[in-house]
Amino acid sequence: MTGNGANSLGIYISFPFCRSKCTYCNFASGVYPAADHVPYVDRLIDDLNAAKAWAAAMGAELPRRVDTVYLGGGTPSLLEPNLLERLFAAVRAEFDLDAGAEVTMECAPGQLADATLAAVVAAGVSRVSLGVQSFVDSEARASGRLHDRAAVETDLRRLRAAGIANLNLDLIAGLAGQTVASWEESLAALVDAGVPHASVYILEVDEDSRLGREVLKRGARYRADLVPSDDMIARMYELAIEQLEETGLSQYEISNFARPGFESRHNLRYWQRRPYLGVGLDASSMAFHAAAFGNGARGQPEPPDVLRSTTADDLKQYLAGPTTPETTWLSPARQHEEAWFLGLRMNEGVCVDALRHEFGPELVEPAMETVERLVDDGLLVADGARVRLTARGRLLSNDVFQEFLESAAATTACDR
Repeated sequence: MTGNGANSLGIYISFPFCRSKCTYCNFASGVYPAADHVPYVDRLIDDLNAAKAWAAAMGAELPRRVDTVYLGGGTPSLLEPNLLERLFAAVRAEFDLDAGAEVTMECAPGQLADATLAAVVAAGVSRVSLGVQSFVDSEARASGRLHDRAAVETDLRRLRAAGIANLNLDLIAGLAGQTVASWEESLAALVDAGVPHASVYILEVDEDSRLGREVLKRGARYRADLVPSDDMIARMYELAIEQLEETGLSQYEISNFARPGFESRHNLRYWQRRPYLGVGLDASSMAFHAAAFGNGARGQPEPPDVLRSTTADDLKQYLAGPTTPETTWLSPARQHEEAWFLGLRMNEGVCVDALRHEFGPELVEPAMETVERLVDDGLLVADGARVRLTARGRLLSNDVFQEFLESAAATTACDR
C-alpha cells in the first residue's frame, strides 16, 4: 500500500451496453437490449447499497470517503438522463463524495444526446473520455465504430461548451489496415484537438475478441490479414510518445499521457494499489482487511491483507439477482508481486526502499536479482532508489512483468 492512500475510495461502475461490438473489443460488453437498462441500473444501485455490508462480512474495510468515480463501458453515454440521475444519487447516498472528486464517464463519439449531456453535467461529471480509436474514418468504420472524425470534433465542442474541459481521447495502434502514415494522421488530429489527456493502446491479440481470434488462426475476417506487424506497431507507439511529448502531453504510464495536473486520478488508484469498489458486470474491487491497519512486527508494518474480487461477467446471471463475487485474499508475497508489475507501469517506477519497508528484505532482495538481470538486458533502469522501465522495456512490458511473476513463484516455492 502506498502512502496513506487507504483513507479514500474510488468507485468503478460498469455499463456494458453498446450499439455495436467493436472487432478488437475483449471486454464483457455487447449489444444487449435497451430494455435491460432499467433493471441493470436497479442492480447497480442494489450493489452500491450493499457494498459496505458485503465488505464487512468479508472482514474488509471500504472507506466512506470517495474521491474518484469512473463510469466505464461499454457505452455509458447510452444511459437515459433519469437513470444517470438515479445512479449518482445512489453513490451520494451511500458514500461521501468529495466536492472536488474526479468523476469520469466514457462516451462514444456521436452517441451523447443533448439531454444526456445535460444530465452528465448535473450529476457532477468532471471528466469525459471519448473512445475515438482512430481519426481515419475508414479505420474506425472497419473496426466497428459508428462515428467519424466530424462527430468527434462536434462532441469536443459540445463538451467544452457544457463546461467539461478535462477530456481524454483514446487511440489504438495496430488496427486492421492502419499504416504509419494513417497513424500519424490520427496523432496530428489528436494534437489539434488540444485535449489535456490521451490514452494510446497497442492492439491486444487474444481469444477474447473477434479480431484477435481471427489473427491467431491467420484468417482474413475483420481484415485480420491487414493488422500491422509487431515492428510497425512498435514504431507507431514510439511515434506517439515522441509527438505527444513535443506538444506537452507527457507519458506517465505505459498507455497514458497528460499535461501536468491532468493525470487520471482514478486509474492511478489501480497502479498505486489504493482501494476501489467495482459494481456491475465484470467489475473488480480491492479493499484492505479491516483489522490489518496499524499492525506491525519486527519493528516494521505488516502489509495489510488485501481482498480482490470480481463480479459475474454474464449479463443474464447478473440481472437475475444478487451474485457472490469471486474473492481472493492476497498473501504478502502476492501483494509484493503486484507492487512490482503495477508500479512499473508508471514512468516514475518503483521505489525500492518503500517496498523494503512494506514487505521486508526476504521478499524484495530476490526481486532485486531479477532487476539486475533486466537492467543488463536493457529493459529496466535502476537509478538511486527507483527502478523504471526503459523505452524498450515499455514495448516488452508483458515480458518484464512475467519475469517478476516467475521470480515470485520461485521465492514462494523455496519458502515451502
